[in-house]
Amino acid sequence: MKLMIDFCVVPMGVEGSIARYVAACQRILDAEGLSYSLHANGTNVEGEWDEVMAAVKRCHEVVHDMGAPRISTSMRLGTRTDRSQSLRDKVESVQALL
Repeated sequence: MKLMIDFCVVPMGVEGSIARYVAACQRILDAEGLSYSLHANGTNVEGEWDEVMAAVKRCHEVVHDMGAPRISTSMRLGTRTDRSQSLRDKVESVQALL
């Protein structure tokens, strides 16, 4: 099943900027070949359910390995069965109305 998520991984118990943790997660998404778009408060990802969720799990593993004792992740998930739609399609449909 195709899935779109917006997720935000927040390492807890670390000091300062979390940019290096976000970059580590982006490298995972790249390595998995998933389509994604980073934004100011998280990342949008699209792909097959199991592949996307496995990448989120891998993000947790890597961020813990980087020294974060706790992680708080928020996710919004969406699926659609009536037609195929990409992250780009969703943005373009709104932009066409502007």
